[in-house]
This record gives sequence, C-alpha cells and structure tokens, in this order.
Amino acid sequence: MNLWKYFLENDGNKITRWTHYFPIYEKHFERFKNKPVKILEIGVLNGGSLPMWQKYFGPLSKIVAIDITPSCKNYEIPGTIVRIGDQSDEKFLQELVDEFGEFDIIIDDGSHQVAHVNKTFQYLYPRMSKNGVYLVEDTHAAYWKDSHGGGLDEPESIINVSKNLVDKLNADHTKGQVEPDDFTRSTQSITFYDSVIVFERGEIHWKQPLEFGKNTPMDYTPNPELQQAARNSAPDMGDFTIKT
Repeated sequence: MNLWKYFLENDGNKITRWTHYFPIYEKHFERFKNKPVKILEIGVLNGGSLPMWQKYFGPLSKIVAIDITPSCKNYEIPGTIVRIGDQSDEKFLQELVDEFGEFDIIIDDGSHQVAHVNKTFQYLYPRMSKNGVYLVEDTHAAYWKDSHGGGLDEPESIINVSKNLVDKLNADHTKGQVEPDDFTRSTQSITFYDSVIVFERGEIHWKQPLEFGKNTPMDYTPNPELQQAARNSAPDMGDFTIKT
C-alpha cells in the first residue's frame, strides 16, 4: 500500500498532513509493514489517520491513538483503540504502557506545545521497544513563542533537545566531554527533516574501527603530456606574490 496514494484518494474522515511527510513515513516505517507492530499516535484530530495506518501496517498491527478531546473516542474503529488523556501526564502515559506494553512506533502529532512534546518524549522514548521508531511531526511549531511556548533558543524545544542529543549519540568519541548514557546505548540515529525529527532505536553491541586488506603501494608514473595540457589550460594568475 502506498501512503501518498491513499491520502490523495481518501474519501473518509479528514487527514491533514504536509506533502513532504509521506516519503519520510515510507522510509522509516516500511520495515514494520505486515508485522505484529504496536503503534501509538498522539493526536486524533479528525480521525482520518487511524484507518490509514491500519491499512498501511496491515492486519497484524495494533493502532492506539490518544487525544485530550473526549469526542475523539468516536473515531475509534474496529482494530484501533482511542484513549482520552493528556500527553504530558506521566500517569496517563504509564497507564498506556501498562495496558499495551512497549510501542514499536510512536508518532507525536499532538498539541505541538513545546513543554508537552518534550515531556512526552522524555517519558515514552526509553519505554518503547528496543528497535522502535519515535517520530515527532510539525517541529516548526517549536520556533513559535507566543502560540506554542517555543523559540530559537528555548531549551525545552524538541529541536534544541535533539541538537544536544546528537552529542549524546556521539558520546563515546568526545574523550570524556560527554558522558555516555542510556540514550547513547539505545539509539542508532537521529534524523532531521523540515518539520520532522525521527529517532531510531537499536543497541550497538560492538563499535570499533577495523582494517582488512593489504597496504600495497601503487606505482605512479607521471604522464608528461597530461601535465603539459594542465599547464596550458591553467588561467593566468598574474603576479600572485604575497606582499607584506
């Protein structure tokens, strides 16, 4: 199933997405198709994405969505589950983990409020499956101070949080400047896109530079004709003496 085609042909409940998100979904989610995968989508809105994810991931998937608006429960369809609660409420988030176990994919398309996005990420990321994908949408809102509590230098912005996590990802190479931690050991990559950040989990058990093969010197004989041709084609630089 092609997500973009589904989106264009959708005649059910409204789906609202930026066009450039679809290749990102396909790139990071394709390996989970037709497998017993558990997905958590934060933010239901008009409910149109629930059947889209169900169709894309296949009959073995379990789609769970959360929203703070009680009426979103009405968008629940067979094979999907909607729970009502606040994405920044750790008690509610823990109840989700207790009920459904570790999620393989988490898509944050919720309030986009800086404090909410960061709090949800900090709580759920270490509690998802060890090979899971955590995708945060609409990260452009992290720059909006008046409406979303963000700003270019806002430390809780998921963009700035992620910038610092790049150092955590590379902590083993910082010669003690950054201490490796659980994030270092459990994360394979952080990918930045326009308005999207994707974290891919995965344990790296062995990390060491290796060399195989022979270091055979290569015989090199200058070609006078090629050298002369290069001289002839070189531009006239004039007097290029550095004067002091």
